[in-house]
Amino acid sequence: MHALRIAGLLLLGMLVLGAALTLLALEGREVVVVATTDEQGQRRETRTWIADLDGSAWVEAANPQREFYRHVLTHPDVEVRRGGAWRRYRAVPMPQPQGHEVIRRLLAEKYGWADCWIGLLADTSDSIGIELQSEAEQLPSPGMPHA
Repeated sequence: MHALRIAGLLLLGMLVLGAALTLLALEGREVVVVATTDEQGQRRETRTWIADLDGSAWVEAANPQREFYRHVLTHPDVEVRRGGAWRRYRAVPMPQPQGHEVIRRLLAEKYGWADCWIGLLADTSDSIGIELQSEAEQLPSPGMPHA
Protein backbone atom coordinates (compact mmCIF):
# COMPACT_ATOMS: atom_id res chain seq x y z
CA MET A 1 0.00 0.00 0.00
CA HIS A 2 2.84 2.40 0.89
CA ALA A 3 4.63 1.65 -2.41
CA LEU A 4 1.42 2.30 -4.34
CA ARG A 5 1.03 5.68 -2.65
CA ILE A 6 4.62 6.63 -3.50
CA ALA A 7 4.13 5.53 -7.09
CA GLY A 8 0.96 7.64 -7.29
CA LEU A 9 2.75 10.69 -5.90
CA LEU A 10 5.63 10.21 -8.34
CA LEU A 11 3.19 9.94 -11.23
CA LEU A 12 1.37 13.07 -10.08
CA GLY A 13 4.69 14.91 -9.77
CA MET A 14 5.69 13.88 -13.29
CA LEU A 15 2.33 15.07 -14.66
CA VAL A 16 2.67 18.43 -12.91
CA LEU A 17 6.25 18.79 -14.17
CA GLY A 18 5.16 17.91 -17.71
CA ALA A 19 2.33 20.45 -17.59
CA ALA A 20 4.68 23.14 -16.25
CA LEU A 21 7.25 22.38 -18.95
CA THR A 22 4.55 22.56 -21.62
CA LEU A 23 3.28 25.91 -20.33
CA LEU A 24 6.82 27.28 -20.21
CA ALA A 25 7.50 25.97 -23.72
CA LEU A 26 4.33 27.49 -25.16
CA GLU A 27 4.45 30.83 -23.37
CA GLY A 28 8.11 31.30 -22.43
CA ARG A 29 9.16 33.19 -25.55
CA GLU A 30 7.43 35.51 -27.98
CA VAL A 31 3.75 34.75 -28.54
CA VAL A 32 1.55 36.90 -30.77
CA VAL A 33 -2.19 37.13 -31.34
CA VAL A 34 -3.43 36.70 -34.91
CA ALA A 35 -6.96 37.97 -35.51
CA THR A 36 -8.73 36.28 -38.42
CA THR A 37 -12.28 36.42 -39.75
CA ASP A 38 -14.37 33.25 -39.79
CA GLU A 39 -16.93 32.16 -42.37
CA GLN A 40 -19.68 34.14 -40.61
CA GLY A 41 -17.62 37.33 -40.53
CA GLN A 42 -16.78 37.02 -36.83
CA ARG A 43 -13.35 38.01 -35.51
CA ARG A 44 -11.36 35.07 -34.08
CA GLU A 45 -8.10 35.40 -32.16
CA THR A 46 -5.38 32.76 -32.09
CA ARG A 47 -2.23 32.84 -29.95
CA THR A 48 0.77 31.52 -31.82
CA TRP A 49 4.51 31.67 -32.24
CA ILE A 50 6.08 33.93 -34.84
CA ALA A 51 9.45 34.16 -36.58
CA ASP A 52 11.03 36.57 -39.04
CA LEU A 53 12.77 36.04 -42.36
CA ASP A 54 14.00 38.71 -44.77
CA GLY A 55 11.67 41.40 -43.47
CA SER A 56 8.57 39.20 -43.33
CA ALA A 57 6.94 37.58 -40.32
CA TRP A 58 5.93 33.91 -40.48
CA VAL A 59 3.43 31.84 -38.48
CA GLU A 60 2.44 28.20 -38.66
CA ALA A 61 -0.83 26.37 -39.10
CA ALA A 62 -0.20 22.99 -37.45
CA ASN A 63 -2.25 21.24 -40.14
CA PRO A 64 -4.69 22.07 -42.96
CA GLN A 65 -7.71 21.16 -40.79
CA ARG A 66 -7.12 23.98 -38.28
CA GLU A 67 -9.84 26.63 -38.20
CA PHE A 68 -7.14 29.29 -38.13
CA TYR A 69 -5.84 28.05 -41.49
CA ARG A 70 -9.31 27.82 -43.04
CA HIS A 71 -9.98 31.42 -41.95
CA VAL A 72 -6.75 32.58 -43.62
CA LEU A 73 -7.74 30.84 -46.86
CA THR A 74 -11.12 32.57 -47.03
CA HIS A 75 -10.11 35.93 -45.51
CA PRO A 76 -6.35 36.52 -45.88
CA ASP A 77 -6.40 40.02 -44.36
CA VAL A 78 -5.43 39.56 -40.71
CA GLU A 79 -4.35 41.66 -37.77
CA VAL A 80 -1.45 40.73 -35.52
CA ARG A 81 -0.74 42.00 -32.01
CA ARG A 82 3.00 41.93 -31.55
CA GLY A 83 4.92 43.93 -28.98
CA GLY A 84 1.68 45.51 -27.78
CA ALA A 85 0.73 46.99 -31.16
CA TRP A 86 -1.80 45.74 -33.71
CA ARG A 87 -0.78 45.73 -37.39
CA ARG A 88 -2.51 44.61 -40.56
CA TYR A 89 -1.04 41.87 -42.75
CA ARG A 90 -1.93 39.79 -45.75
CA ALA A 91 -1.57 36.12 -44.74
CA VAL A 92 -0.08 34.12 -47.61
CA PRO A 93 0.19 30.34 -47.13
CA MET A 94 3.35 29.15 -48.86
CA PRO A 95 3.35 26.12 -51.18
CA GLN A 96 4.31 22.71 -49.81
CA PRO A 97 6.84 21.43 -49.05
CA GLN A 98 8.80 24.70 -49.08
CA GLY A 99 6.45 26.56 -46.73
CA HIS A 100 6.53 23.73 -44.20
CA GLU A 101 10.33 23.51 -44.36
CA VAL A 102 10.77 27.26 -43.91
CA ILE A 103 8.45 27.61 -40.91
CA ARG A 104 9.79 24.49 -39.19
CA ARG A 105 13.38 25.76 -39.56
CA LEU A 106 12.50 29.27 -38.36
CA LEU A 107 10.57 28.07 -35.31
CA ALA A 108 13.25 25.51 -34.38
CA GLU A 109 15.94 28.21 -34.57
CA LYS A 110 13.96 30.76 -32.56
CA TYR A 111 12.24 28.57 -29.96
CA GLY A 112 14.89 25.82 -29.57
CA TRP A 113 14.09 23.32 -26.82
CA ALA A 114 10.49 24.59 -26.61
CA ASP A 115 9.91 23.71 -30.27
CA CYS A 116 11.38 20.24 -29.65
CA TRP A 117 9.17 19.72 -26.59
CA ILE A 118 5.98 20.79 -28.35
CA GLY A 119 7.00 18.59 -31.30
CA LEU A 120 6.78 15.61 -28.95
CA LEU A 121 3.20 16.56 -28.02
CA ALA A 122 1.79 17.84 -31.32
CA ASP A 123 2.20 16.50 -34.84
CA THR A 124 3.45 19.30 -37.10
CA SER A 125 4.56 17.01 -39.93
CA ASP A 126 1.79 18.45 -42.12
CA SER A 127 2.10 22.06 -40.98
CA ILE A 128 1.85 25.02 -43.31
CA GLY A 129 4.08 28.08 -43.28
CA ILE A 130 2.17 31.34 -43.59
CA GLU A 131 4.01 34.49 -44.55
CA LEU A 132 2.56 37.69 -43.10
CA GLN A 133 3.09 40.37 -45.70
CA SER A 134 3.03 43.76 -44.02
CA GLU A 135 0.57 46.44 -44.95
CA ALA A 136 2.79 48.81 -42.85
CA GLU A 137 -0.13 50.25 -40.92
CA GLN A 138 -0.20 50.38 -37.15
CA LEU A 139 -3.71 50.13 -35.76
CA PRO A 140 -5.17 51.86 -32.69
CA SER A 141 -4.78 50.22 -29.30
CA PRO A 142 -7.28 47.49 -28.42
CA GLY A 143 -10.64 48.93 -27.55
CA MET A 144 -10.29 51.70 -30.12
CA PRO A 145 -12.37 51.43 -33.28
CA HIS A 146 -10.52 50.32 -36.40
CA ALA A 147 -10.96 52.47 -39.47
